[in-house]
Amino acid sequence: MSVAIRVIPCLDVDAGRVVKGVNFLNLRDAGDPVELAKRYDEQGADELTFLDVTASSGNRETTYDLVRRTAEQVFIPLTVGGGVRSVDDVDRLLRAGADKVGVNTAAIARPELIAEIADRFGSQVLVLSADVRRRRDDSGAPTGGFEVTTHGGRQGTGIDAVEWCARAAALGAGEILLNSMDADGTKDGFDVPLVDAVRSEVTIPLIASGGAGKVEDFTPPVAAGADAVLAASVFHYGELTIGQVKDELRAHGYPVR
Repeated sequence: MSVAIRVIPCLDVDAGRVVKGVNFLNLRDAGDPVELAKRYDEQGADELTFLDVTASSGNRETTYDLVRRTAEQVFIPLTVGGGVRSVDDVDRLLRAGADKVGVNTAAIARPELIAEIADRFGSQVLVLSADVRRRRDDSGAPTGGFEVTTHGGRQGTGIDAVEWCARAAALGAGEILLNSMDADGTKDGFDVPLVDAVRSEVTIPLIASGGAGKVEDFTPPVAAGADAVLAASVFHYGELTIGQVKDELRAHGYPVR
């Protein structure tokens, strides 16, 4: 039997509130994370992702109390990312109620961190959160390929995103949260070529993120190899429900819970 495709709402959190922008910029308020978490659990979300979007750029820790209160409201797997720099940070988040932990900036700075976390807690705990954008020249024209970024998308690295995802998988990452910065918040659909490019190089589960605007947008990334689809604003502002997305996937023959 095929593994069910997961539908995952994402809580991008800044200063204790859920926020949402476009291309990682111009963030606006979208509600209380604890209330939204409870709503999505009741709606039938398969998992929930909680990202402290300014923890790395602000050089601070994830808000553990907020993670704890969010975890108390849900009975589905909770992934938490943002500002994770060490094995001890992962330990604290797991104790606060997280089931999985996302790493990005610190893993790019020191890739050994991926192996250290996987060795101590198991690969199933570790999610590589990859904030990816298309390579462009000085005029803004695409030059081909994808680059991974750090600090909440604020800093380019020059590192090829597909190669980085493959390396992280080899080091022990259990799955990849593939965030398309180009598609983020645009509601123009997921970056399917990005999903396809990464899927061609990795076998671990892949979560497609960025660009969902209408219910029809959710099937193309799954067709390209995504094991889960993640969205934020369409759920936060009531434009779509978890159930509608699952109905759409089911109508295209994909198994859902």
